[in-house]
Amino acid sequence: MTKKDMLKKIKYSLRFIPDKMFLQIYYFARFKKFINFKNPKTYNEKINWLKLNDRKKIYTSLVDKYDVKEKVAKVIGNEYIIPTLGVWNSFDEIDFDKLPDKFVLKCTHDSEGVYIVKDKNKLNVKEARQKINEAMKYNFYYIGREWPYKNIKPRIIAEKYMEDHVDGELRDYKFFCFDGKAKLMFIATDRNIGETKFDYYDLDFNHLDIVQHYTNSDKEIRKPKNFDKMIQLSEKITQYFKLKHARIDFYEVDGELYFGEITFYHFSGLQPFKPKEWDEKIGNLLVLDKKQ
Repeated sequence: MTKKDMLKKIKYSLRFIPDKMFLQIYYFARFKKFINFKNPKTYNEKINWLKLNDRKKIYTSLVDKYDVKEKVAKVIGNEYIIPTLGVWNSFDEIDFDKLPDKFVLKCTHDSEGVYIVKDKNKLNVKEARQKINEAMKYNFYYIGREWPYKNIKPRIIAEKYMEDHVDGELRDYKFFCFDGKAKLMFIATDRNIGETKFDYYDLDFNHLDIVQHYTNSDKEIRKPKNFDKMIQLSEKITQYFKLKHARIDFYEVDGELYFGEITFYHFSGLQPFKPKEWDEKIGNLLVLDKKQ
C-alpha cells in the first residue's frame, strides 16, 4: 500500500468527525495553523470556507464526470466534449469486446479512479478491476469534505483515448476563474513519465514564480494554439452556471480543444504555495459572499 493510499484510508476512517473539525485538523497538519473561518484571507482558507458555506445542488452534477459533459456541451458545444464510449454501474458490466483498442476508464464520482488502456490485447483485466473497484468503495466527499461529491452515484465510464502528437504528451491546461473571469492558469506536464510538473502563468502567458506540490518544468513550455479560446470558454462556463469560483480544465490534442472537468476546490484547499505570499495574492481574487 502506498503512502497516498494509507492517508486516504485514514481520512476515510475519520468520516464520523464533523466537516469543520476535520478541516481544521487536516489544515493544521499542513500549514501549522488553523483556518480563520470568520475572516479568511488566503486562497486555501477561502476554499475551505466555500466547502462549508457554498453548497448549491447543481455542483454535484458539475463534478460528476458523466453528467457534466451534457451540461457543458449545452454551453460551449458538443465538439469540445471527449466522446463517451459507455457507462456502467459496476466493473463486471463492462463488455470489453465492444470497446476500441485504446480507451480510458474513469469513475464518475472521484478524481483518482482512472485506468488507461493503450492496447486492449495487453489489458490486465484483474489489475483494472482491482483499481476501479477500490475507487468505487469510497465516497470521495469524506476524503477532503468536498460537498459536491457527497451525493454522486458511483459509475464507470469509458472515454476515447486522447493523445497529442504535437507535444508528445497529453497536457492539462487549468484556468482559475473568479466571478466569471479567468485570472491565472497552470499547465501540468510530464504526467506520462510519472514526473508531473506544474507551471503557473498569467493570462498574457508570462510565467509566474509559483511552486505548489510539484516542481516547475526544466524546459520551455509552448503557448497552446487554443490559449485564447480556453480563456473564452472558461469564462463562458463559469458565467453560465454563475460560479463564484471554479477551475476549468482543458486538453489540446493535435490542435483541437477539449473540455476536461470543473474543479471547485483546487488541491482541496490544502496545499501550500511557494512563495507563501501567493496564497494571499490569489486569495485576494476570491471575494466571498459572507451572507451565505
